[in-house]
Amino acid sequence: CEGECTAAWLQEHCTMNTYLFIYYLIQFCGHSWIFTNMIIRFLSFGKDSLADTFYSIGLVMRLCQSLSILELLHILVGIDENRFLPRFLQITERIIILFVVITSQEEVQGKYIVCILFFLWNLLDVVRYTYCMLSVSGTYYGALTWLNYTLWIPVYPLSILAKAFAIYESLPYFESFGTYSIKLPFPVALSIYFPYILKLYLAMLFVGMYFITTYLCSERKAHLGASYIKEKRS
Repeated sequence: CEGECTAAWLQEHCTMNTYLFIYYLIQFCGHSWIFTNMIIRFLSFGKDSLADTFYSIGLVMRLCQSLSILELLHILVGIDENRFLPRFLQITERIIILFVVITSQEEVQGKYIVCILFFLWNLLDVVRYTYCMLSVSGTYYGALTWLNYTLWIPVYPLSILAKAFAIYESLPYFESFGTYSIKLPFPVALSIYFPYILKLYLAMLFVGMYFITTYLCSERKAHLGASYIKEKRS
């Protein structure tokens, strides 16, 4: 009976690893395509490529970010060891900026800040999904591990500043067009002015940055410690 349970557990574990590998592979391919496309377009067209970044890669970016919501499910069911809240904050930050701020305002889509934001996101994700994909398959590279847990130090704060600037750039359009601003009918008689919500979220963005940075620092310390590296090499 014990042998059968062990065999069943191994089969289930192998199935979950296969699923995770395929998921990370799909994300890696998507973000690699975006990252490569951005670089080639910039080398070919220069600054002219920045203005239409969203129009050329926005669909794939939205697909990849939508797919990342599955990572929250992975944590909840126990096949991903990451903590739920930090990952939830990271994913929701991107979803809000991409779908609410950028996608809903055509005037924002042509801003240079969109290109900068997409570049920073994909720079992190190409490395992260490469690391995750190889880790699931049992492959370990010290340099890649170091890069995965170090690259965020300069890139993540820059991405937060880019998100904040994207919100700032979008505010005049939300004020002019009244997008998402609603007035509830009687007897509630309550008006929801969306630019106020965005300004509040702008402040919360930096509070979340402190929380996520603290978490990422602890993760870096745990995974780059001498004992962890020695265990992986053995």
